Amino acid sequence: MVTLKDFEGLTIRLTEERLTHILEHPEMHAQEDRIAETLSSPDSIILSRHDPSVRLDHQLFLQTPVTRKYLVVVIKCLEQDALVITAFFTDREKKGVRL
Repeated sequence: MVTLKDFEGLTIRLTEERLTHILEHPEMHAQEDRIAETLSSPDSIILSRHDPSVRLDHQLFLQTPVTRKYLVVVIKCLEQDALVITAFFTDREKKGVRL
């Protein structure tokens, strides 16, 4: 398990199981540093429309394995715990409540 810090200093867990899930997508290979960077300095933060304990941190990268894309890191924030659910590249910011 890896522990990461977000922009507010919150400790966020990235378990081996979740990392394996993320790395199953070929474009996410060797993107662990970008996941950490997105958490520490996101361009935008969106709260999920479906689950208020889920936050989507976005950062735009001009060059990725799949051209210019946003990296989205999805985090579940519980009262005493926070963990990465998944991470992926996308063309645009996801919908929800912008923080």
